[in-house]
Amino acid sequence: MVVKPVDEVASFLQDLLGRRLVAYMAGAEDAKTVSGWAGGEVGSVGQEREEHLRTAYEVAHLLVQFDSPGLVEAWFIGLDPQLDDVSPAETIREGKLKEAKAAARAFVAGG
Repeated sequence: MVVKPVDEVASFLQDLLGRRLVAYMAGAEDAKTVSGWAGGEVGSVGQEREEHLRTAYEVAHLLVQFDSPGLVEAWFIGLDPQLDDVSPAETIREGKLKEAKAAARAFVAGG
């Protein structure tokens, strides 16, 4: 996968999942921050938040190839048995990025 600029990553996620959910996963102070990132104000992202955004992007990009945007959003906020009944969004927020990716792959594989 080609590495996208942070503003493109934030914009994609904001359009797909909404800025409140993206802000939650990234650990942003408020939803308006996500709009700023999507608008090119990337100086305020920070390394940890960028890693969370990029993981969410990678997972979302995978899932939209197989399911509708609504189902992808539901997957992010739903309780996932692969993650001990924690939502993927919370898993990403907590920095358990490998676990979130594995859960997405399992979801796509039907397990």
